[in-house]
Amino acid sequence: MAFESMTSDELRHLREEEEAAQAAYRHRVFVCMGTACQSVGSGLVLDALQAEAQKTEKAEKTCRISAGGCQGNCASGPLVAIPAQEVLYEQVAGDNAAAIIAALDDKPVAALLCDNKSDFFVKQKRIVTSLRGYLDPSRIEDYIAAGGYEALFKALTEMSREEVVAEVTRSGLRGRGGAGYPTGLKWSTVAKAAGPQKYVVVNADEGDPGAFMNRSVLEDYPFRVLEGLTIAAYAVGANKGYVYVRAEYPLAVKRVQDAIRAAEKHGLLGHKIGSTAFDFHIEVRLGAGAFVCGEETALIASIEGGKGLPSPRPPYPAESGLWGKPTLINNVETYTNIVPIIVNGGAWYAETGTERSKGTKTFALSGRIKNTGLVEVPLGMTLREMIFDIGGGVPDGHKFKAVQTGGPAGGCIPEAHLDATIDYESLMQLGSFMGSGGMIVMDDSSCMVDVAKFFMQFCAAESCGKCVPCRVGTAHMHDMLDRITRGESSLEELAQLESLCDVVKFTSLCGLGQGAPNPVLSTLRFFKAEYLAHIVGNVCPAGVCAPVGQDIRRPTCAL
Repeated sequence: MAFESMTSDELRHLREEEEAAQAAYRHRVFVCMGTACQSVGSGLVLDALQAEAQKTEKAEKTCRISAGGCQGNCASGPLVAIPAQEVLYEQVAGDNAAAIIAALDDKPVAALLCDNKSDFFVKQKRIVTSLRGYLDPSRIEDYIAAGGYEALFKALTEMSREEVVAEVTRSGLRGRGGAGYPTGLKWSTVAKAAGPQKYVVVNADEGDPGAFMNRSVLEDYPFRVLEGLTIAAYAVGANKGYVYVRAEYPLAVKRVQDAIRAAEKHGLLGHKIGSTAFDFHIEVRLGAGAFVCGEETALIASIEGGKGLPSPRPPYPAESGLWGKPTLINNVETYTNIVPIIVNGGAWYAETGTERSKGTKTFALSGRIKNTGLVEVPLGMTLREMIFDIGGGVPDGHKFKAVQTGGPAGGCIPEAHLDATIDYESLMQLGSFMGSGGMIVMDDSSCMVDVAKFFMQFCAAESCGKCVPCRVGTAHMHDMLDRITRGESSLEELAQLESLCDVVKFTSLCGLGQGAPNPVLSTLRFFKAEYLAHIVGNVCPAGVCAPVGQDIRRPTCAL
């Protein structure tokens, strides 16, 4: 069904209408309905609060209770936010509904208060997550009232395609999918490519163990992702877009599909958007969960209906991608940054971060740490600040041992390098990399050889099998690590393991195989004594593994 295109005046009128409707309520109450909070009963909390508000005429008319997005401190859910009171409640149950409603015009419920002035909140800088869950992700009206689609109309009516690309280039934004390729340069390449048909794609195939950044952003800000994608399509000259998201993210899939329908209904997708000549349509394509489909050429093959296998490059997708046409591929977080860049300018965005790593980065902070959850920090923050200030340090009296960044292709960074800054170059110098944003903290109860084996098992299982170095090499490396953890290896085999890491790293076809040796290489670099203890001393210092004749304290190394 075709819908009438929305004009800039109509957008402004809809925003004013929604702002007036919201202003009629003294309080807005947001219940986090992200995956983490839903898993501990936030849906029941939302129902209980709505039922309680309806019991009294005063409460029904003065407060509006809505689904909201992630506040970040996922381990403390269910979370309830009340912006007018600057209150955040944690570990809320349905039984607390009456007390929360009664306290709207009184003192907050002290027993439920979360310290939203702690370092966890204060030391973050929010650009991607700037709305902090203070809108209903299922309502396009909420998004428009918060300034949504103003960036799109600015781009369409006030800027040429070249000016949009230039603004993104000026921002210094680098791709948030892992490699950190300059976003403006990638957009410029696609924009200059010849041909009438081009495509833009959202890569939401997030499969790293411990990673949930893209899932959370898709769940909370589906309209902002779509707006960023639409701006990208305008900038590079595309009229068709795809959101490629794994089927394992049902809530994110539903919200994106609903957001597409709402945007089409309001004339913000489809024909002649903003009463201009620009047409753009978006489809959702579901991935089956193959980790390798996060690689651009494998993702393209999957969208086209084929098996998700990577292809040699060049040609790169920017020149020959979907169905042989120029294709722009960025991940969820990259597109979400586009909206504030267009609204505020590239120079504004470049004020945050380091000389070569601009802006902020979202991270999924997990593992042996007190404050697990979704955080967004300025690039250039130190690992120490991230782990001990924002993360609250290691719990239960244990000592910090390492932090693993970059997912299965990342590395493990020890305590001696906690003052390293979080940016693309610094992490690569330490044998790791940024990745899409997973950050797993390990304490002294973790065996680093076992950690390397865990990630190698993952890489071997997820290898598509197309190239021999990855298919055979990762499996062989896992077997070698397994023998080390069982006390059945030798120093000669350890040398062979290091040599095999180099072969796999430099001869594999795609990033999965090329990055797979990093957990092994980084643990060999910083924790070689643990390898030697297993091989020479027949002992696991952490008491995790079971070399010959040794009793173990714990059966596995839980990341």
